[in-house]
Amino acid sequence: MSRLVVAAGLAMAVALSPVAVNAQTMWDVENARANARAGGPISEYDADILRQYGCLSGTNSAFCRKLDHQDERGPRRYERPRR
Repeated sequence: MSRLVVAAGLAMAVALSPVAVNAQTMWDVENARANARAGGPISEYDADILRQYGCLSGTNSAFCRKLDHQDERGPRRYERPRR
């Protein structure tokens, strides 16, 4: 029985340990995304996190739109070019 408890405790510790996330916590990522939804990143740290992990789809922030179109060389095929 004690081996089962130790195995369960070890499994929980592994499952709850931080996985390859460079931000302090996933809360920092979600906080940066919430700030972007509210109008834009409020700090350079938030901007760095958004550059690394991206904004949520549908976020209507100038910063996130710039990130969306940063790698593209022209308008998307399903969008009309702006005049």
